[in-house]
Amino acid sequence: MSETLATKLFGLELKNPVMSASGTFGFADCYKDFFDPAIMGAVVVKAVTPLPRAGNPPPRTSETPSGMLNAIGLENPGLRAYLEKIAPSLRRIGTKVIVNVAGSTIDDYVEVARAVEEDGSADALEINISCPNVKEGGLAFGSTAKGAAAVTEAVRRAVGMPIILKLSPNVTDITEIASACEAEGADALSMINTLLGMRVDIKSRRPYLANATGGLSGPAVRPVAVRMVWQTAQKVSIPIIGMGGISCAEDALEFMMAGATAVAVGTAQLADPTAIPGIIEGLERYAKDEALASIGEIVGAACPGRKVVR
Repeated sequence: MSETLATKLFGLELKNPVMSASGTFGFADCYKDFFDPAIMGAVVVKAVTPLPRAGNPPPRTSETPSGMLNAIGLENPGLRAYLEKIAPSLRRIGTKVIVNVAGSTIDDYVEVARAVEEDGSADALEINISCPNVKEGGLAFGSTAKGAAAVTEAVRRAVGMPIILKLSPNVTDITEIASACEAEGADALSMINTLLGMRVDIKSRRPYLANATGGLSGPAVRPVAVRMVWQTAQKVSIPIIGMGGISCAEDALEFMMAGATAVAVGTAQLADPTAIPGIIEGLERYAKDEALASIGEIVGAACPGRKVVR
């Protein structure tokens, strides 16, 4: 793999700027028959909560034009199972590991963050304050600057490892929330999580999803995500991991030029399990064709004056 794609993210040296989006890659075991996760800059695993969660009842996914709705509800085996059964394999994965942390209370976030740091199985934590499919926690914290700041401050005090705040697009001003997270010690931002959406089954005349609403992802949300990354990149100095409908190298380049230092791929992997390798190869071709010394040269190209603390 070309050294041109090497990326520095809050002190971490990544092979390239491409990673998985939490919730779509399991615990790095779902795609091992298609490619080696070690080729990615980082693997972002699905959410871990203090106690096991069964998630929402089915149906909890639905295809939509240019995307999909999901209302999984943070299904996961819980912190104890993560530490005992999953973490050992992550230590051997061959690339950086980022664990998504979720909870219903601030104490939940702190508990999981501390345990994962002590375990040593992750290089960074992604703090999920933006899931729209749970009744407690998640979006309840990420919908206001005050709530986002409170979670960030608590986790920052609890751990010394890098923390990434995953932000919701279902807010009035995402830049205000991003700035609040930066002020309380966030090392980076992940954006965006899914947009709140809904389908109605015209036969039953009821919501299609058992949860009624779900998170919309896929190419349909990409212009919204790029706009939010671009706006936020001009307000904060910490790195941004851009996501939302990325399915090819051209999409990834758009996010990076809008201000993202790295990108995460989610829904595209469900349609094409080789999407991530294809995006990495596409970025390598672009860097070669453009004679770039580093892929980082394009970060913020559409944001004059953008300065990132790496």
